Amino acid sequence: MSHQKKRVLGVDPGLTRCGIGVIEGAVGSPISLVGVGVLLTPADQALEFRLLSLEEQITEWVNLHSPDVIAIERVFSQHNVRTVMGTGQAAGIALLVAAKAGIPVMMHTPSEVKAAVTGSGRANKAQVADMVKRLLNLETIPKPVDATDALALAICHLWRGGANAKIADALSKEKSRLAKLARR
Repeated sequence: MSHQKKRVLGVDPGLTRCGIGVIEGAVGSPISLVGVGVLLTPADQALEFRLLSLEEQITEWVNLHSPDVIAIERVFSQHNVRTVMGTGQAAGIALLVAAKAGIPVMMHTPSEVKAAVTGSGRANKAQVADMVKRLLNLETIPKPVDATDALALAICHLWRGGANAKIADALSKEKSRLAKLARR
């Protein structure tokens, strides 16, 4: 079975700091870093202009790196409602950019990402960052942590996305088979 190389853009959504990273690889073969960074918007700027700036910056990354898929962190409720709102709005912008570009999106929870990258859904940020560094064969851990988190999301998708797609395909085939049997 041939493993096709995929290019995954990971987005760790945030309004002030939005981590972004692009990796390339396939399940069972080495993965490589294509690009990593943090998109910034000034906290003193009006919300609509911060969102517009994020949209422009994410679009620039999509145009530059032509990802096959975009992996975005699924926003979980935290105690700070303002943080959740900004994170949710930034995630919405990434979803919008993906839809406009016709690129499929997968969302992963923080514990799915930790489990995929470290083997434990309870890993801490330092453990995730260290594994990202090792898996991508980097000299240093990308800073700030938002950048590392975006790469971890991309790695999680590369490794889990293929399996998730196969499961969905198998379920779909089984559903049609059962529907055909029911019509007999």
